[in-house]
Amino acid sequence: MRRDIFQAIADPTRRAILTLLALGAMTPNAVAEHFDSTRQTISKHIQILTECEVLIQKKNGREIYYHFNPEKMKEIDIWLERFRKMWEDSFNQLDDLLKDL
Repeated sequence: MRRDIFQAIADPTRRAILTLLALGAMTPNAVAEHFDSTRQTISKHIQILTECEVLIQKKNGREIYYHFNPEKMKEIDIWLERFRKMWEDSFNQLDDLLKDL
């Protein structure tokens, strides 16, 4: 099943996993140690993030490490950019109005 990047970041636990892995690659067990959830639950979150390509899986010997994929996060930035532009325009109009007053 192909998931959407926005589904991936909708869950607070998945956002926390992303923040953790942005600091460095980790095994699923190492990630799970940072949470009160079961290892199975964390594995499911990691699976969803991997399906969305926000995490990349790399094997090192017998261990699997998960790496944060900042390139995939660009999709969110591109989507938000439209709103940033709209907000900037609104703030500029407000600035102009306040100057006129």
